Amino acid sequence: MKKLLIILIAIAVFASCQNNKKKSADKVVKNVSLSAAGATFPMPFYNQLISDYATKTGILVTYGGIGSGGGIRSLKDKVVDFGATDAFLTNEQAAELSAPIVHVPTCLGAVVLAYNLPGVTALKLKNEVLAKIFMGEIKKWNDTQIKSDNPDVKLPDLNISVIYRSDGSGTTFIFSDYMSKISEKWAKEIGTGKSLNWPTGMGAKGNPGVAGTIKQTEGAFGYIGSEYAFAQKLPYVSLQNKAGNFIEPSLKAISAAAKAEIPADTRVMLTNSIDPEAYPISAFTWIILYKEQAYSDRSRQQAEETIKFLDWLISSDAQAIAQKVDYAPLPENVAGLAKNILKSVTYNGETILK
Repeated sequence: MKKLLIILIAIAVFASCQNNKKKSADKVVKNVSLSAAGATFPMPFYNQLISDYATKTGILVTYGGIGSGGGIRSLKDKVVDFGATDAFLTNEQAAELSAPIVHVPTCLGAVVLAYNLPGVTALKLKNEVLAKIFMGEIKKWNDTQIKSDNPDVKLPDLNISVIYRSDGSGTTFIFSDYMSKISEKWAKEIGTGKSLNWPTGMGAKGNPGVAGTIKQTEGAFGYIGSEYAFAQKLPYVSLQNKAGNFIEPSLKAISAAAKAEIPADTRVMLTNSIDPEAYPISAFTWIILYKEQAYSDRSRQQAEETIKFLDWLISSDAQAIAQKVDYAPLPENVAGLAKNILKSVTYNGETILK
């Protein structure tokens, strides 16, 4: 009887320990939070996803829209779980980080040319005219080169106030990549980058800053992520694509830009697509993270929750949300590439996503 009592006590103690361990583990899971920072271009999409994910899982994700350059720096400094950028890192740029990283595409968006001209709700622009405006060569809205493609539009005798991004920006990278493709002079004198030496205009911080400045400035003209133009009810131009067609940035037109061969690492610019239906300044946006997640005393649980969130982000459920906030979802083939990229992420050499 005494032996039986000892055994029962031992079982009870063991069960209690196991329950405490389970409660402790549950508590740890509930306390996990993730942090990220970077591009403002996809921020409305990410904010919606983060809210839905918190409701779904209880996991809190914080996201700071500080620009693509800031997202890259934050990952380099290892102060976030992942960064976000609209400009993929070249091999040389990636080598500046302490360890290999991966790029995970999350959706497609468009950079639009928004303007503030009272009474003008529709405007067409050819590529050469667009380049001349941003290079300061066309200074007035009623310039004959603008009027020639807009004969029925009453254009005012008003100075064009060019607005550009003052911070290191993936949106700027996308825009300048396009400009370098359509204008030899731009490619030679200004080039492509997240920050540029602008020949004319005024800077504003972030897509929200550019959108707000355009809305408040009569005669303003600038480039912003399409969602910000939609949210601020700003008119935007129909832009001439490579086939010569004037195209608005509809989700269908943005998606058409991805009808191309996409490399396995997805690092490709979609601007100036040859597809006749494509909006010409369309692009992927990416999450970037370290391929090996065991760094800086990072727990396996933190790494697992990071990958779980990103895996959900590229799922069909999350991608369906993209269209509701005016982003184009990943094509099925690109979503498959993104999944393979996540499967390559490890913790102490062991694959996290099975």
